Amino acid sequence: MVENVIWPAYLDASLSRAEGRRVPQDLAVEEPTVDEIAKAVQQIGYDATIEREKSYSREPWRERGRVVVRGAEDSTKNDLVQAVAAYVVAMRE
Repeated sequence: MVENVIWPAYLDASLSRAEGRRVPQDLAVEEPTVDEIAKAVQQIGYDATIEREKSYSREPWRERGRVVVRGAEDSTKNDLVQAVAAYVVAMRE
């Protein structure tokens, strides 16, 4: 089973691409949380597990956690992250 990890930094509007953001600025949000990301993953139809005591390698001083996505064999990681970002933006509106 394929597991993908989505870090909050991937969706963080305050970060540059070089700092770890993976989505375009119009899909990025301020301070995304693992709870929002997990909810968006479940809306898309995949299983999400939150791991709160994890730190992204590019920001080891921030323990924001991560979301492990299972069952996303049918899409690329980039497509998955883009779809999750779109759902998070929609949830905040």
